[in-house]
Amino acid sequence: MAVLNKIRQRSLFLILIIALALFSFVLADLFKNSDALTSKSQNIVATINGKDITREDFLQKVEIAQKRAGATATNTQVMNSVWEQEVRQAVMETQYETLGISIEKDQMRDLLKTAMATNPEFLNEAGLFDENKLNEFIANLKELSPQPGFIGGQPLTFADWVNYEKQLANNALNQNYFNLVKAGLTGTLAEGELEHKLQGNKVDIKYVQVPYASIPDSTVTVSKSDISDYINKNKKQFEVEASRDIKYVEFKEAATIEDENEIKDKLISLIKGKEDNPTTPDVNEAVISFSKTTDNEEFVNSNSDIKFDNRFVFKSSLPTTVADSIFNLNEGEVYGPYKDNGYFKVTKVVAVKQIPDSAKVRHILIPFRGAQAAAPDVVQTEAQAKATADSLLTILKSNKSKFGEFVKEFSSDKGSVEKEGRYDWHPYNTMVPEFNDFEFEGKVGDLGVVKTVFGFHIIEVEGQKNKRRAVQVGTIARKIEPSEATISKVFRDASNFEIKAGENDFQDIATENKFTVRPVNGIKALDENIPGVGNQRPIVRWAFEEDIEVGDIKRFNVPNGYVIAQLVAKHKEGLQSVEDASAAAIPVIRKEKKAKIIRDRVTATTLEDLAAAENTTVRTASAVTMKSPTLSGAGREPIIVGSAFGLNEGETSKLIDGANGVYMVQVTKVTPATELDNYQSFANQVETQKVSVVTAKLYNALKEAADIEDNRAKTQVQ
Repeated sequence: MAVLNKIRQRSLFLILIIALALFSFVLADLFKNSDALTSKSQNIVATINGKDITREDFLQKVEIAQKRAGATATNTQVMNSVWEQEVRQAVMETQYETLGISIEKDQMRDLLKTAMATNPEFLNEAGLFDENKLNEFIANLKELSPQPGFIGGQPLTFADWVNYEKQLANNALNQNYFNLVKAGLTGTLAEGELEHKLQGNKVDIKYVQVPYASIPDSTVTVSKSDISDYINKNKKQFEVEASRDIKYVEFKEAATIEDENEIKDKLISLIKGKEDNPTTPDVNEAVISFSKTTDNEEFVNSNSDIKFDNRFVFKSSLPTTVADSIFNLNEGEVYGPYKDNGYFKVTKVVAVKQIPDSAKVRHILIPFRGAQAAAPDVVQTEAQAKATADSLLTILKSNKSKFGEFVKEFSSDKGSVEKEGRYDWHPYNTMVPEFNDFEFEGKVGDLGVVKTVFGFHIIEVEGQKNKRRAVQVGTIARKIEPSEATISKVFRDASNFEIKAGENDFQDIATENKFTVRPVNGIKALDENIPGVGNQRPIVRWAFEEDIEVGDIKRFNVPNGYVIAQLVAKHKEGLQSVEDASAAAIPVIRKEKKAKIIRDRVTATTLEDLAAAENTTVRTASAVTMKSPTLSGAGREPIIVGSAFGLNEGETSKLIDGANGVYMVQVTKVTPATELDNYQSFANQVETQKVSVVTAKLYNALKEAADIEDNRAKTQVQ
């Protein structure tokens, strides 16, 4: 009881102790995860000039952009593209707000009128833009929302339209801003006069060059401290992002020679077939050979990774390396196995015929609901479309002069309507199979209805030419891929290497097992490509995880195999290390040291004495200008030319460090530019130069000056 009484008496003290313990626990967790103290919320992808870009909004735009880009662009490429758009938008919006410029309602109306001026859906009977039609379209979209309406046969939601208006407004604002900046740039008469003098003032000089190349590089020592000093004096040049160095061994699941031989043996057995075994008469083991089968399509489809194609082909369509061998076969003969485009193949000539190599036709396309590329407003069923095509064919058979009229009224093939439905001379196998068969296997003058994936075509064959030999081939193709045994071996090799490399030296184990180690240096946090294995964001993300230490190893699944990677080095954001900067710094430092060596050894004060002392000659350069600071025989030397223009006629310079050597210069003649009554034309040149710089460099300058906090790597949107 005495103890309980003491506890009650000190209850406030205990509460404080518990509170402090909880507080220290929270603080410890915060310091463990420093991002919680120093970084934005995980929901903020970036902050640009004080404006946040949220993760949700960013990923939504990426999703839309990915759909537009299709499968050709990687997710990282799309994200980087959206990122650049977002940065530009935020940077420019800061400027718009500062200047107070915007797009008002009447301006937006003018922009839409300009953008839609030629759209047939918003033109009246006289072919002029009708604003009422546009307003009605927008109102209808809003009423349908979130369901889409259609414009030009393409679906469009009200949200899409709002985004389109925003894009138009933004483009206009951007143009207005650039125009405002350009309007403030002029070339004054004083600047015009200076430009004239830069172009017209000329000097003739004599000079002696002591080239840096006259001193061997091997005699000039550049120390680490020299490089370090140079880095600190030129910090901007050597600023780098955080990066990682890795090395890896790739284990490919590739077919071995044994795998390839097994595939070829199976193909050879198909060519030969299999006779029945007389010792087992009750079991039918006979397998007909490829050369003897009469059902070539069934045989190919049952045994090949690529289905039978019944189209006839010319020699030019056969694989180049075996075209002669296959094309010269007689009907029923077989060639192979041969390797082609990742497959082993055997090919049989199934049939031979004479076919025109090109044809000329005209057609009318009657689509039906659900046909490929059919517009949303197509309402005819397949049966109705067939009936329409048949009725038009009946009329055309008695009166072909109506063909052009029917094309304009009924055909949905917009690409051929203006040509009366005509496709001029085109090669065999250009069109879809059913269309191709009709125009090439029929004869000139044939008129009929053909169904394809696009609908029903009324086709008239207007011409054929150059009939020549074509072959129908049946090809059994087997993909060249590793066997299960090979795949298992690759898995075992990768697993064993991963275990041993984790316990021993990565390089030593690789060398011992004759595996190739590939180093990859300077990987950035948002990179996606790993040389040798392509797009591998998982490897990059792993290398930048905070708890991954130098020396750590991990296995990654890559297409057709595995990669065992090791983190070699972590490089912090800031200045390059001496080792990394040496390639850029050493040549400059070495040049500076050579210049000092030359200066220290030279005592001559005249060109002739310097030339004699350095075993070289006095050279000349005539009509040198500041606008084109090049010396004949020495190359571009702006510092030397600038120094020459600072000398009087007959005056000799001291030693000057140039781009390619140390120089002494003497001005022999000064020719001033002709004085003009008016320098306006040169002032105009200056203005044009300024305006061109705005177009090329203004945004980049604004971006460089902007306050951009990039959290993409931290928020893991990449």
